[in-house]
Amino acid sequence: MLLSTAYFPPLEWFALAARGGKAVQLEACENYRKQSWRNRCHILASDGVQMLQVPVIHGHGTAITDIRVDYSTPWLLRTQRALDTAYLGAAFYEHYRDSLFPLMELRPETLWDWNHSLLEWCLEKTGIETKLIPTDGFALPGSVPDDYRYAIDPKKENDILRQLGLERPYYQVFRDKMGVFVPGLSILDLLFNEGPDSILWLKRL
Repeated sequence: MLLSTAYFPPLEWFALAARGGKAVQLEACENYRKQSWRNRCHILASDGVQMLQVPVIHGHGTAITDIRVDYSTPWLLRTQRALDTAYLGAAFYEHYRDSLFPLMELRPETLWDWNHSLLEWCLEKTGIETKLIPTDGFALPGSVPDDYRYAIDPKKENDILRQLGLERPYYQVFRDKMGVFVPGLSILDLLFNEGPDSILWLKRL
């Protein structure tokens, strides 16, 4: 399984990781892709879908491992406040908040390190037992099996959850207000609402 790095990516990423066996390869040799899940995610707030974004600096080139996080503005505080506002009513939010926020406050220098620590946190909390192994060379698209680096993208739809038999709703805080289940959200939405049962949803157990 070959996946891209991502910032609190959508369910497809973790549904695939849950089927990746003992290890999943993480693309470490690509160039940074703007307007992708590499530095943004979607959560559900009371007024609808909200995007959270990690601002980055391109001063040392475009290699994904060289992209630095820009901490010159209080975006991290705004992100934490947005999560509080959106998920304080979620059953498991406060339980996970206690370990997530201190991790975010470590403020890694690069986007790669930032994402890696958060991905490992998400894997642990969802109960997905797999290791993230950085690639040591870039593989051309289509040259390796189970390559999903560019299949999960905010600018295009995919049918990964349908193919895996996971295209179904779960509980959401603002379900009654929205009137419908809202798909395409960050893994945080599932985790904060379903807690330890997230793994049951991701593996359809």
